[in-house]
Amino acid sequence: MNKRNSIIVLILTVLLIGVLSFTSAVGWGATGTGAAKNIKLGLDLAGGVSITYQSKEANPSAENMSDTIYKLQQRVSQYSEEAVVYQEGHNRINIEIPGVSNADEILTELGKPGSLQFLDSEGEVVLDGTDVASADGGAIQDQMGAKEYIVSLQLTPEGTKKFAEATKANLGRPISIVYDGDVISAPTVQSEITGGQAQITGMNSVEEAQELAATIRIGSLSLELEEVRSNVVGAQLGQEAIRTSLIAGGLGILFVIIFMIVVYGHAGVVASLALLIYITLQLALLNAFDLTVTLPGIAGIVLSIGMAVDANVLIYARIREEVGGDKGVREAINLGFKKALTAIMDGNITTLIAAAVLWTLGSGPVKGFAMTLTLGIVLSVFSAVVISRVLMNAFYGIGFQDAKYYGKQKERKVIDFVGKRKVFFIVAIVLALSGPASMAIHSATGGEVLNFGLDFMGGTSTTINFNEDMTIEQIDEQVKPVVEGITGDANVQAQKVLGGNQVVIKTRTLNAEEREEFAKAMTGEFDVDEDDISAESISSTVSAEMRKDAILAVTIAIIGMLLYIRFRFKDIRFATSGVIALVFDVSTVFATYAIARVSLGSTFIACMLTILGYSINATIVIFDRVRENKVKMPKASNSELVNASITQTLTRSIYTNITSFATIAILFIIGVPAVREFALPIMVGIFFGTFSSICITGPLWCVMKGQQEKAKQTKAK
Repeated sequence: MNKRNSIIVLILTVLLIGVLSFTSAVGWGATGTGAAKNIKLGLDLAGGVSITYQSKEANPSAENMSDTIYKLQQRVSQYSEEAVVYQEGHNRINIEIPGVSNADEILTELGKPGSLQFLDSEGEVVLDGTDVASADGGAIQDQMGAKEYIVSLQLTPEGTKKFAEATKANLGRPISIVYDGDVISAPTVQSEITGGQAQITGMNSVEEAQELAATIRIGSLSLELEEVRSNVVGAQLGQEAIRTSLIAGGLGILFVIIFMIVVYGHAGVVASLALLIYITLQLALLNAFDLTVTLPGIAGIVLSIGMAVDANVLIYARIREEVGGDKGVREAINLGFKKALTAIMDGNITTLIAAAVLWTLGSGPVKGFAMTLTLGIVLSVFSAVVISRVLMNAFYGIGFQDAKYYGKQKERKVIDFVGKRKVFFIVAIVLALSGPASMAIHSATGGEVLNFGLDFMGGTSTTINFNEDMTIEQIDEQVKPVVEGITGDANVQAQKVLGGNQVVIKTRTLNAEEREEFAKAMTGEFDVDEDDISAESISSTVSAEMRKDAILAVTIAIIGMLLYIRFRFKDIRFATSGVIALVFDVSTVFATYAIARVSLGSTFIACMLTILGYSINATIVIFDRVRENKVKMPKASNSELVNASITQTLTRSIYTNITSFATIAILFIIGVPAVREFALPIMVGIFFGTFSSICITGPLWCVMKGQQEKAKQTKAK
């Protein structure tokens, strides 16, 4: 790239950052399209709509309630992946949908859950709503090219059998679909349908098709429901949480920029420019894809920022190595990007595999985490591999051609990590066992093994009509401390119903005595009429099905990552040592929840996934260097290979995790209590994830490799 083109590239870069920054800060047009303020936030950060339904059946079975909750959870995900559905009392179901403010519109679109039946021409019921697995409305083109509006039905296995019999018996006659006594469609049977899939044709618009599909989906619930109430609720964490999180994010990015410039000089400037483009692009695309951001989503963003910084650190460390090896600067730049590319792609592909599985199989906060992480990974690779390279070449083109601008990697004395393996392994075992030990102690002393939050254990929801309009900040400062004094638990959630004085306080399950004490405290401290206080038991917002989905998704994600490692590195011992390191990482974070009594809620899953992402990425960087050194050092022993590889990548491991740890630490220091509970496990995980990557995986691979070689020698004798 000549000087003229280099100047043009740098000018365009500055303009691009300016445009993207303006878009993020202000947006375009009267509505501020693209502005960060328009990013959809979850209930914890921005509030939304809360709807309560009640079963028409007075005493529904637990099975029907559970099935209805699960189906409603799948249904409301069309509004937001972060929507939650949970049980209140014995026959009520609450739905909370973040990022929306029009309860009437949601109720109209969601419809009124009621009964659904399929009747043959003689009025006999051949199917009911529970036989329908899904229904979707849309448009297709017929054989003549004309647009046709249809509803596609997917039946359950039992429904497939029933429908096959019904369509065979009613060829040429209509089967009426009846919802709450009204015929909503009466399609004529054209042929016997045995595959469990059917289409209803004849609609006049895609809207009509979608409305019919929505009604069929609603009618497929196990229970008939009626609306009890609907409200618009404020953020659970309040504006203070958003404000401090934004400040922490800004300070974290500033720290990363200063750190990169101090450590890498001119290359750090390039990294900072690329990082600014990356961040502003991410904000714009969060808007464009209409993703809902909650605390778990923020974890995905933090992880992707860490991986973006990591990619640049890998590249610049490689460039320094090449300059130190007496390569010319131009050649060093090209080789630096080329040699770093393998580790960058392997690390990001493994994390992308996990994100794809979580996106496909997960639900709720797991899917929200996966969405923001996927977006971040794609952008981070583009930022490091494309933007950084273009900018680096542009700076070279305008005159930054002297080796002093890039620095030289000094020859380090190789550290004997393998020789200290016994110490590392003992430390790892002790740390891994500290969590179960703490849980056993709590159990033996009559306490809970873990401080399970409302998301997992359910609790008590108390609705209070105050005499004045209270802000969420006033509730946090005045009401919550009183409630915490009664419950002895800091895990208290508060939601303000907008447009009135009503506040919903969610706590662990309160017994009759505690409920009475709660009511007396509200009447005594805030002069609330006792008749304006009502309490109901609520189920966990993370249902058994969602937990099962999450466990399945995480398990498959880990297996997918490890299979990729096995495929790329051609050695099962790499994958095995990686698995053991991941188990250690999970154990140490779990120990944090057990020992520090951090509330274990839905953010727990995001914390664990974030740590696994950091750890596997750091491990792959070391494995990649071992693979490379096998070619460079053909006569070296396994321990020499591992020690050299870890030493050579040590700077990357430390620098990447310093930037990530510092960003989360700032969030921990200035954030509100709920944010600090979210940040602490991630900080612990980043620290020990670094430890496991450096001190466990390589030495463990070396031990297993040695055992394999000994076995071969013994067999040969």
